[in-house]
Amino acid sequence: MPPIIDITKCTACGVCTEVCPMDVFWGSESKKTPMVNYPEECWHCYACVLDCPAEGAIRLRIPMPLHLVYK
Repeated sequence: MPPIIDITKCTACGVCTEVCPMDVFWGSESKKTPMVNYPEECWHCYACVLDCPAEGAIRLRIPMPLHLVYK
């Protein structure tokens, strides 16, 4: 699942757009809340969540297949 941005907590700093290795936020305007324009490209690496200065502004939902344990 793509990153979920809480617009009430987001400060529109743009850090997430800079650190994302897959450019999930590509095309977002500066000084505005980032938009997840390419959700299917998200690697769930947590770079955006870890580097975001506003705690709780971004969260990731890990897809069910990644939760399953393969034997």
